[in-house]
Amino acid sequence: MKKLMIFAVCAMAVASCTDGAKQARLAAEMQRDSLNQIIAQKESEITDMMTTFSDIEEGFREITEAQSRVTLAKQGEGTSSAQRIRENMQFIQSTMQQNKELINKLKQQVREGSVKSEQLKKIVENLTQQMEEKDRQLQALREELDKKDIHIAELDEQVADLNSSVENLTEESSQKSQTISQQDKQLNTAWFVFGTRKELKEHNILSKDGLFSKTKLLQKDFDQGYFTKIDIRIDKEIKLYSKSAKILTSHPTNAYTLQRDAKKQYVLRITDPQLFWSTSKYLVVEVD
Repeated sequence: MKKLMIFAVCAMAVASCTDGAKQARLAAEMQRDSLNQIIAQKESEITDMMTTFSDIEEGFREITEAQSRVTLAKQGEGTSSAQRIRENMQFIQSTMQQNKELINKLKQQVREGSVKSEQLKKIVENLTQQMEEKDRQLQALREELDKKDIHIAELDEQVADLNSSVENLTEESSQKSQTISQQDKQLNTAWFVFGTRKELKEHNILSKDGLFSKTKLLQKDFDQGYFTKIDIRIDKEIKLYSKSAKILTSHPTNAYTLQRDAKKQYVLRITDPQLFWSTSKYLVVEVD
């Protein structure tokens, strides 16, 4: 009988180790998947920025070539030379507008993307300086054409309209960016609170009778100021500073882990933020 009891205890220990290893493996797989997702997102953002940068560089190259054609054409004489100048100046102006829009787009990508780099900011500053230099070159070229009586009246009107359009577009783009940024921030905002049963009752987060049903949580006059606001894209770990913790709000169990730290206190780690917060943007945890 004694041997049988020893065998049973050993079997239970082996099963416990197996379960522990399985849980550790699953946790590692979830962390790897999350990391791969972050890497894929950054790679996508970098690819988009590189495409925009390449388009801007190509635009500058085409502008420089068109400037050379204008220089060659103004050395000629007659109607054909003036026509070539007109066409190339219009091409330069159109391409410069496209480049300004692309630079604004790149600025937005660098400002709002998850890839943060001082080198990227310097690249954008350099491109902006190049555009300003091209603006000065275009103005000098037009003044030179005026002196040589190669004055294109209709181009003046187009340039004025174009500058006005670019200013309006920049302002509109800035307003849209702010709106999108605010909406994005709201979509990724959540609130959490942890406290004892007494504290949760005092702030009307938990009903006075202490029931945990959804209808008994977050009463109509609950104290939202007692909650902590977070960005679900950034805040994925919540330290609960307690050796006892119970999640009262409804969240998918496969979207988080509840583990103890070195001090045996619980830490909530959100492994899938979108899934975790899909059922509720409020998290309530009862602790002792």
